[in-house]
Amino acid sequence: MPKENTTSPSPTGDERTRKTSVLGRLLSRPDFGAIVALIVVWVFFAIVAFENNFVSMRSTAAILNAAAPLGILAIAVALLMIAGEFDLSIGSMVGFAGMILMVLVTSTSVGGFGLPLGISLLITLALSLLLGYFNGLLVVKTKLPSFIITLGTLFILRGLAIAIPRGRTNRTQLGGLDDVPGFELIDRLFGTEIQIAGGNFDIAILWMFGIGALASWFLSRTRVGNWVFGVGGDANAARNVGVPVDRLKIGLFMLTAFAGFLVALIFAVQFNGSDSLRGTQLEFRAIIAVVVGGTLLTGGYGSIIGAMLGAIIFSMVQQGIVITGIDADWFQVFLGGILVVAVVFNNFIRLQAMKR
Repeated sequence: MPKENTTSPSPTGDERTRKTSVLGRLLSRPDFGAIVALIVVWVFFAIVAFENNFVSMRSTAAILNAAAPLGILAIAVALLMIAGEFDLSIGSMVGFAGMILMVLVTSTSVGGFGLPLGISLLITLALSLLLGYFNGLLVVKTKLPSFIITLGTLFILRGLAIAIPRGRTNRTQLGGLDDVPGFELIDRLFGTEIQIAGGNFDIAILWMFGIGALASWFLSRTRVGNWVFGVGGDANAARNVGVPVDRLKIGLFMLTAFAGFLVALIFAVQFNGSDSLRGTQLEFRAIIAVVVGGTLLTGGYGSIIGAMLGAIIFSMVQQGIVITGIDADWFQVFLGGILVVAVVFNNFIRLQAMKR
């Protein structure tokens, strides 16, 4: 007579396993730390600056408006950093592309080229992509750290952003973009404000979320997205299984250059012109946003959603400091502090996830 199986599954054990797996999945998300940080920062300023209307649609609009250009840069930087590389020239690209566009459309009477807006945009875009290609090509051919290569490009582009317009127009600030034929179209695409319950939201916010959604899908749902993680984790192993590592890296450098061009265009429309120093330190702020969002400095691990959240956290603190009346000089202290804290916290979260 067969023995009766008297052992029954333990509901308690199953529940423990289920809870552990849920927590493990949360901890394994690169953007988990950024989600927690966003909630903590918002609650803090909601309490401290409540009487100054931090919790309002107007304040929310100001935060997202400031976060949008930074978020667009952070998305491209995140993809590149996940692949194990850096682009320190992306901020200078913003200033360079903006000034090149303005020199091209500015009237010949003041030293510009007086070209049509559409042609000027295409030339600026092509030049930006070419510079991105040049960055990537130097990195993969010389095998030098991208940190060094793009640090050099940072100074080259910043110098050109000053020298070219000054040589042509004797100025480092050029305005009057709204007088150029065709401005109405790009103004609708990049400068429109959407009013919601008293808050004026820039259309650039939609660009950030739209590009972020596309990049997140690309990274998590496509074969090339898997290549990005693989190259960042171990480039040699990825190359051995047939991943075109060099082409992928060059393409990602061109993507960061495109992001710089797009933000330059958004700024040019918003401010009706450009400035040679526009975009200064944006490269570091974008990297900080990406790191806060959970991307490892060593590559192979990261999140697009986290990068956008990092940009929003960055802008939220900036806005909160203004609203509460804290001396703005302390903002630089925050930049350094949040980078160190984010690296330590994200590393702790990753180690905890690996133990489960």
